[in-house]
Amino acid sequence: MAIVTVGSARVSYDVRSSGSGAASGPALLLVHGTGSSGSGLTWGQVAPRFATDRTVITVDLSGSDATEDDGGELTVEVLVAQVAAVIEAAGTGPVDLLGFSMGAPVAAAVAALRPELVARLVLVAGWAHTDGDEYLRNLFTLWQRLGAYAPADFGRSVTMTGFSRGFLNGIGREAVEALVPNMPPTPGTLRHVAFDLAVDVRELLPRVTAGTLVIGCAQDATVPVENSRALHAAIGGSSYTEIDAGHVVFFEREDEFVKVVSEFLDGGR
Repeated sequence: MAIVTVGSARVSYDVRSSGSGAASGPALLLVHGTGSSGSGLTWGQVAPRFATDRTVITVDLSGSDATEDDGGELTVEVLVAQVAAVIEAAGTGPVDLLGFSMGAPVAAAVAALRPELVARLVLVAGWAHTDGDEYLRNLFTLWQRLGAYAPADFGRSVTMTGFSRGFLNGIGREAVEALVPNMPPTPGTLRHVAFDLAVDVRELLPRVTAGTLVIGCAQDATVPVENSRALHAAIGGSSYTEIDAGHVVFFEREDEFVKVVSEFLDGGR
């Protein structure tokens, strides 16, 4: 793992490659979602698959255990600065940038504010704003309250909305119960949830010029698929596809997810 200092934060990131990946196109930087990290639950399974023919960078944003900071409020500007600093420190030149869930509005903002750093953009199960969306506002508020008053139930709520009903029934009770503790309501996770409640990148989306693919998840109960459709509509020239899965699409439909992303990125070479 490497470290880059951004303001008060010592941001941890990792660069992996098959050895030939650096020559096969832009590096791929993966931006994680709420309560996760670059090397943890979000990308631990998928990153090695992308690294077979490209350089893959994962970042631990503030709120992740691997990144130390002053514990302050997380804003779009703060997280954009962290992603931008990692791209520059990795020294790979402009990257293909993929953001999942909370990472999607962050990645979109990086592409809008630092276009010279982004070759292609992929937004997965994301959204542009929370204010005015009563479903998202209530869900994230519930997570805050569970984190504060019923921490043992926080992971159960996240599991229920993070995966489709069919997936949960398909893996069975023992596997479902094993998922529940994977996202505890740590102080860092609750900082992510506070960011989720406040995020609004609508004014930035028309400024995105990188070739963009938006991936919606048809059975998403965390960030309903209408939000992905709205991202697509707001980014001129973007492409759109839906995968029949719940929010954590790369767990439910890993092969399909890797294929969709790879074909889009390879088409830009």
